Amino acid sequence: MLDTGISFMRSLCAGEIEEDVLFPYPTLSDDERETLTAVVDAVDAVLEGRAEDFRSWDVAGEMPSDFIQELREFGLFGLVIPEAHGGMNFGSMAYSRTVQQVARHDASVAVTVGAHSSIGMRGLKLYGTREQQERYYPALASGEMIAAFCLTEAEAGSDAASIKTRADEKDDHFLLNGSKIWVTNGGIADFFTVFAKTGDAEARSKLSALIVTRDMPGVSVGAHEDKMGIRASSTCTVYFEDVKVPKENLLGPRHGGFKVAMNILNNGRSGLAGGCVGGMKTLIALAAKHATERHQFGQPIGSFGLIEQKIGHMVVDCYATESAVGVIAALADRGYDDFSIEAAITKVFASEALWRSADEALQIAGGTGFMREYRYERVVRDCRINRIYEGANEVLRLFIALSALNDVGQRLKDMAGSLRGIFDDPIKGFGVLYEYAKQRATWATGVPVGNPRMSKAHVALRVEAEIFEDTARDLAAMTDRLLRKHGKGIIGKQFATRRLADVMIDLFVLGCVISRVTAAIEANGQDGAAEEIEIAKVFAGQAVGRAKRNFRKIDDNDDELVKHLAESTYERGGYGWDVL
Repeated sequence: MLDTGISFMRSLCAGEIEEDVLFPYPTLSDDERETLTAVVDAVDAVLEGRAEDFRSWDVAGEMPSDFIQELREFGLFGLVIPEAHGGMNFGSMAYSRTVQQVARHDASVAVTVGAHSSIGMRGLKLYGTREQQERYYPALASGEMIAAFCLTEAEAGSDAASIKTRADEKDDHFLLNGSKIWVTNGGIADFFTVFAKTGDAEARSKLSALIVTRDMPGVSVGAHEDKMGIRASSTCTVYFEDVKVPKENLLGPRHGGFKVAMNILNNGRSGLAGGCVGGMKTLIALAAKHATERHQFGQPIGSFGLIEQKIGHMVVDCYATESAVGVIAALADRGYDDFSIEAAITKVFASEALWRSADEALQIAGGTGFMREYRYERVVRDCRINRIYEGANEVLRLFIALSALNDVGQRLKDMAGSLRGIFDDPIKGFGVLYEYAKQRATWATGVPVGNPRMSKAHVALRVEAEIFEDTARDLAAMTDRLLRKHGKGIIGKQFATRRLADVMIDLFVLGCVISRVTAAIEANGQDGAAEEIEIAKVFAGQAVGRAKRNFRKIDDNDDELVKHLAESTYERGGYGWDVL
């Protein structure tokens, strides 16, 4: 039986490879696959052949209400809601695959559907009482109520704990005052998951989550935002003025809102990443078609090496992202206690892989890609938001790295405590020191002590598995080295923590790729999985190359020079070396 308390990446940074988290690669049951196939076909039925509609809605910056009604009728707002309440009861794997299919057609539609299920009503699913769920699930499943997530404020983005919106406790209700900006679905939503201060105004941690509905007096919305991308999706400011929210609408524990918000975002990231996969698959198809049909110098441009390189890397990025999405979705479905690092990694990798693919697809299209008549430029605009919302990638990199460093730091603290108390409990003290000494010996000599092996990888992937093992050993040593070098000051060393996060990102995704390709070989044989083996080899080479560069820069880097240039630019107010 799997231990759902294990975090793969937390263990990896301590030099342990918890293979059972990744192997075997997760799959859907036959019944789930049959249902999902029907839903994917329905998505195509409602969205295919509407390319001109999507383009015109992007220009207008609005999605027509009759189309929203079509989404309701096809059941796309009830994907994760239990069948007893009118939904499809999809787990994260089936849900992310559905969002992927929607995103293959249009990002604004995917965002509208995804914001409802991934974050808007996800808190109700995770934390709602039976009474709350019975009250709201049916309307949310039918789309009669569309949901929105209200966290960000003008002065509180990534620093969610600094929000100003307040919910003051009265006799039988909370009195809610404040506003939330950039609320996806805000203009069409009737159900809002709102985060507000419920304690001392100076107590940053005392947030609570509340269910707020549009029909409550004092709830209003601003104008539709004129956005760079995903223009047809509804985004606006939502205002709360003396809104009386019944106490039974508290979602989760009082003052527990920060944890509620983070768990909603963690659980919803398979939807966002699934949408990125859908976007990449469409871009690959567009780029391949253009590369084979466009001729220059008497031959299709797809025959040129530099074009083949672009498309080949797009395929590797897409396969790697899809592999990671499958794993984190399965972790959610299996009830893992903590997959927050893995979810953050997948969001970062997916959003950046989609951005690379969009940029390269437009480049392959050349001048055609720059014209609004074609889809490329819209996809570039649409996908840019993914690196910002549901956690800016820079903040998520800090979270990824600092979470690992905190774990290792705690072990070092325990070791120090054992050293101080070695005469009181010599057996325990020497035990802790011995385990740590074994890890250090592994890092220093490269000879594994114990079993930090990826033994479940197929033999055809032995080289890639060894790359994983060696890089994982270097990651553990890197974590230890950074803590010894900077101590508590590591929190302010963001160049160093970014490098650590980037190695962690590459390793997790590589592990997911190896697991998936192993499953493909076992199902189809080496010949049948030949191209997937090629993908694993390419990605492993990319990952180890990036990791080695990051390892070299622990001590040999230009960090302080770069920081000085930035600081002098702040003082100067801009660039300081005009020629004339």
